[in-house]
Amino acid sequence: MKIAVVTDSASCLTPDETKKYRIKVIPITVIFERRTYLENVDITAADFYQKMKEESTLPSTAQITPGQMQEAYDELAADGYDAVISIHLSSGITTFYENLVNYLPAVSNIKVYPFDSRLASTAEGAMAKLAVRLIDAGYTPEDIIKELEKFRETTEAYLAVDDLSHLVRTGRLSNASGFVGSILRIKPVLTFTKEGKILALEKERTMKRAHAQIKQKFAAALSKADYPVRLTVINADAPTMEQQWADDAKQSYPEVLVEKSDIGPVIGVHVGAGTMAFLWCYDWEQWPIDPAKQKAE
Repeated sequence: MKIAVVTDSASCLTPDETKKYRIKVIPITVIFERRTYLENVDITAADFYQKMKEESTLPSTAQITPGQMQEAYDELAADGYDAVISIHLSSGITTFYENLVNYLPAVSNIKVYPFDSRLASTAEGAMAKLAVRLIDAGYTPEDIIKELEKFRETTEAYLAVDDLSHLVRTGRLSNASGFVGSILRIKPVLTFTKEGKILALEKERTMKRAHAQIKQKFAAALSKADYPVRLTVINADAPTMEQQWADDAKQSYPEVLVEKSDIGPVIGVHVGAGTMAFLWCYDWEQWPIDPAKQKAE
């Protein structure tokens, strides 16, 4: 069986990664003043954050359409693929995943196995890369989905946003009512719930204090992990702070693989510039391969 991996551009995979791991990425649409841009096709992260500073109207996003997904699946079927693992942005912050599942009965030329990341950004990307690794090891699509479910349980993300108003404006903060009165005075720490919703936790006054809170949460998780952990430091148009957080993480946790990544336009619409995050998971490159699950060609 020939199996493909598809994800959306919120996964923050680089062009080199998509080529290396043979992952098909479907771009999400960003809208500025009624003009549409496909993420990482028509607009880069750098261009996006510059436009955020210059435009009088704040941007919005539009979901990937069934037509876009059908086109991608058609291309894969034409290339000889029998099945596709389709990994997407959390159903807790968009209805896209639900809409995709409802549309899939109309797809008849390839078997699609949808997977809800319940997260975003490099969490999606890590799931996609693990799926490729499992495909290469000979796993069936059904077993790949089971492994992704277990992998998702090891994945956590904590964010510190510089300006909470973006999440409130776009309706992506599940407990916004408790924070609205202090929006301009805090740098809150947020996380994703098990259902994939964004939840605000602490009301910190500075990014330094927010960083300290996130480090404490990571240290607590690391102390309980009996497996190799991969940590990604993520920034939204804040490369200097990202480097500082990454350097500190490497010094504080020398046993952990520390990477860096950028928040692209689509997630940037909702969190705004200056957002920083820690995202950690089982190191997907060391995820155990079960010989009993491998299928002979």
